[in-house]
Amino acid sequence: MRGHAPSVGSRGRSDFLCGPCCPSPPSLQISGRFLETKVNKGKLRLRCSSGLEEGEDYLIDAPVSVGDGFSFSGGKYSEGPNPSDEWFKKGKIVKAHPVRGIGDKATDPIFGLTLGSGSQTSADVFRWFCVETGVSTNSSVILVHGLPSQAYSFRKVLPKLSEDFHAIAFDWLGFGFSDKPQPKYGFDYTLNEYVSSLDSLINELGVNDFSLVVQGYFAPVVVKYASLHQEKLKNIILINPPLMDKHAKLPSTLSIFSNFLLGEIFSQDPLRASDKVLTSCGPYMMKEEEAMVYRRPYLTSGSSGFALNAISKAMNKELKSYTEEMRTILSSESWKIQTTICWGQRDRWLDYEGVEEFCSRSNIRLVELPTAGHHAQEDLGEELGKIIRGIIGKKR
Repeated sequence: MRGHAPSVGSRGRSDFLCGPCCPSPPSLQISGRFLETKVNKGKLRLRCSSGLEEGEDYLIDAPVSVGDGFSFSGGKYSEGPNPSDEWFKKGKIVKAHPVRGIGDKATDPIFGLTLGSGSQTSADVFRWFCVETGVSTNSSVILVHGLPSQAYSFRKVLPKLSEDFHAIAFDWLGFGFSDKPQPKYGFDYTLNEYVSSLDSLINELGVNDFSLVVQGYFAPVVVKYASLHQEKLKNIILINPPLMDKHAKLPSTLSIFSNFLLGEIFSQDPLRASDKVLTSCGPYMMKEEEAMVYRRPYLTSGSSGFALNAISKAMNKELKSYTEEMRTILSSESWKIQTTICWGQRDRWLDYEGVEEFCSRSNIRLVELPTAGHHAQEDLGEELGKIIRGIIGKKR
């Protein structure tokens, strides 16, 4: 089996072979460290040794002068302003949801190396990146991105909604500019934790009588939250949610990140963790300036990849039960929230079969988007913004 490691360190690239068929045990240099693999009777063994002086700390998201074994450029992204910086300037940090960790410094799950400051979370409350547009006194709509993505995916939707509404998009914990705690250091990325953390964030934002828009695999999480707080909500719009039983399994481009070792390696490659997954599920053609924003978290800190590993494992384990629960909630007589499903019919991950029948049976409005894929907000951002505005602007 041949595998390719991501570009490692601040200079150059190393490829490696692994598996029982390797002709000789390879070594992978990682910015002053060597990862040595040994194959013995089909078993893969790893040994990490350091080129640093004894007692010198090695930080995974260290400055470029030190090098970073888990990012493409040693924690340094690029010279001068870039699209990611411009996007960050449009938002703010909101503190919400208590950190329930052990108080120790987080370490990476492979070698046990201490992560740098960019990979450490707050000591008490998590930090969320939020972008708000429109007048705060207007009715609010909260936009929730999918897996793996960022609030940035709604950049073309926000201006359309801000004309009539107070619109808010945020990065989930583990994504974008929000905190990315290591599992067991305050957040384990279970779907129940995402439900409770969403509750904390919305309480901190101080909105009531609002609408929710959620895309993709986080839809079951948001629907569960909504079922517990129906009195607060006007509308909920689901964009290509995993609705049917056959949707409850992650596609291979996502499930690969849950694999032992291989998932850890691939999740540190920005091209695999952002570009490939965002463009493999529909017609979306990513421009370079857009790709730079999505790659940024993976370029600057190993914690982004480790968070992707954790949420992929949680989704593989819990998505089926959450999907079943979502269908039960949406079809229940006790469900009183006006619900719309917008479906990009060029979705390569989730099959459309059965969606129309479920919506008809459950009295859910269905809006078909023939030219959009899984990430409809990327394919039809402005048009989707107009559709959402029309839906939530209607009187009850």
